[in-house]
Formats: sequence, C-alpha cells, structure tokens
Amino acid sequence: MKDEELQDKRIAVLLSGGVDSSVVVYELASRGLHPDCFYIKIGPEEEEEWDCSSEEDLEMATAVAHRFGCRLQVVDCHKEYWSQVTKYTMDKVRAGFTPNPDVMCNRLIKFGAFDEKMGHNYDLIATGHYAQTEWIDGQKWLTTSPDPVKDQTDFLAQIYDWQLRKALFPIGHYMKDEVRQIAEREHLVNAKRKDSQGICFLGKIKYNDYIKRYLGENPGDVLELETGKKIGEHKGLWFHTIGQRHGLGFGGGPWNVVKKDMANNVLYVTKGYEPKKAWSKEFKFHDFHHLTPAELPTEVTFKIRHTPEFHHARLEKTAEGCYTVFSDYLIQGVAPGQFCVIYDKEHHRCFGSGEITV
Repeated sequence: MKDEELQDKRIAVLLSGGVDSSVVVYELASRGLHPDCFYIKIGPEEEEEWDCSSEEDLEMATAVAHRFGCRLQVVDCHKEYWSQVTKYTMDKVRAGFTPNPDVMCNRLIKFGAFDEKMGHNYDLIATGHYAQTEWIDGQKWLTTSPDPVKDQTDFLAQIYDWQLRKALFPIGHYMKDEVRQIAEREHLVNAKRKDSQGICFLGKIKYNDYIKRYLGENPGDVLELETGKKIGEHKGLWFHTIGQRHGLGFGGGPWNVVKKDMANNVLYVTKGYEPKKAWSKEFKFHDFHHLTPAELPTEVTFKIRHTPEFHHARLEKTAEGCYTVFSDYLIQGVAPGQFCVIYDKEHHRCFGSGEITV
C-alpha cells in the first residue's frame, strides 16, 4: 500500500516484542504514521507452572512503542485462545490428526478475537508476518515473500477474506537479514533477540508436554507395518505424527511412522532411512478455504508444512471443496489433519488451504 493511501487509515500494530513486529513499527513511523500498538496476551494457562517469556516480550514491546511515540495496550485473549485454538488442537490430536495451532491462531486470535475486542476501531491490522498482499483485477490477494525460508503465507492461508482485506504486512517485501540490519541500524532494543520457535504461546515448553497435560498417556503397541512384528510400545498415538523419523527410541531402526490405528491404539512403523511407504505422490484434501474468491487452477504449487520448497502438482476436483493432489514427485510425511496450502504455478498468489483427509 502506498504511503499516501496509509495517511488517512487507522492502523493497529500487533507488537509481540520480537524484532519483526518492532521493525513494523519503525517502518510505519518512518512514513510519518503513529499507529496504536497492541500486545496480545494469550498464555500460558497457569503461569506459575509453565516457563514462559511473556514478561520479557511485554517489556520489549513497551520499549519499542515508547521509542516511536506510540500508545501500547495489552489485550487479553487468553480465554479465547484456550477455548478455541487449544480445543481445535486437542480435538485433532485426540482423533489422530496432525493439527497446526499457529494457523488457527492467526485466524481465530490475531485477526479474530483481537478484531472483536479492538480491531473494529481500525482500518488495518499490521503484523510482522513475512507475506505480502496485492490488488489484482479488483481483488486483494495474499502473495508470497521474497524470502523463501521465512515466507509465512502458509500460516495465513486459513484467515477469512474480510481479515485479509484488513491485513497489512509492512516487512513482507524484505529478506530476514534485511530486517535484522534495519533493527541494528536503528538500535532497536531487541535487534539481536532470537526468533521464537515452535507454537506461539508455549515459549520453552515442549509440545509433547503440552499434549500430555491435557490428554495424558495411553500406551499401546508399535508394530512393523510389513511383518506385524512388535518392536516396542508407545505412550500415546497423539505423541506421534505421520512421517516422524526422530525421537522414536526403538532399537534396530531407523524407523519411520507410517500409520496410526486409532481404534486399536496401534502405531505402525517401517524401517529405513528413506522408505517408500513414508512417501506419497497422490493424496486428497477437503473443506478448501478460499482466501480470495477464485476457481483453483489445474496446475498449481503447494506446501503441506512450513518449508522453503514449493511442490508442483495437478489438481482434480472431486466434490465441492474437495480435491485430489497429483504431485510431480514423492512427498514425505503426508498426514491427515495437515493443511495443504495451494499457490499458483509460479508460487506467487496463495489461493488458500484445505485439510488433508484420510
């Protein structure tokens, strides 16, 4: 969006305390704008029991907002996060699927609960995502960042069209190194702070510890797919994902997780560093969510997880919102519950995403 188009807009910045959202504030301030900044409080559920960096995050956010003369307000979305995103995650995990909480956090919290509480007072909601938007033939599209490693369009592919219309990504045209350079040049307080890793609210907490807290353990057999031979026991199917190769702890491997039998509580694995049964060229997804109203093309690129690579494929529509993906080559670890994110064949425009089916 051009500078002159921003001048009369009411802009809210979601300021996390990290370097990316801090450079967002700098970028807007350098254009003569004074956005209102908001720190979203989402977790953890019981702070005395969980190791969380939220206090440091808020201190950083406060310092950055003060530096650029912007108002900072804390918005408590804690209940919404735990009632919506956590419920989504636990329901999927319990059913044997592979969910993505960060995808739903963008849809339900950052552009959802926040908008309900505060965003209705603003024309635009700016975040530090590595993504861009473009107006093409009168429609606003989510488009990819030039940094393939940091591109976050896959995390945004489930937001609603009205949320996309309000979204502003001021650093989306930069490479990550450039953002760091800006932060260091401007002597931002968090210029050298490391990026957060993992699920947005867990801090240093391990994902499996988070699952164990809410679902507990449910031991069962681990069988070799080809022979049916028992090679060990698992503590719960929800601690494992299709395609998992690390942290299994079974001797005689390496082993790859290839199947989960939820009815009988059995985990199936196969042996080898690159076993063929852990790879797929064809799979289905359903409930496709359109970011921008448009028919999906036949020739596309896609992602099923957050990686720099885009995979080329052909789509075949089987029902409304349901498609079969015919990949040009084998894809490792295709798992039910993952989001398949669809792009044009130049991997520029993001059409949206659908959930991979069984």
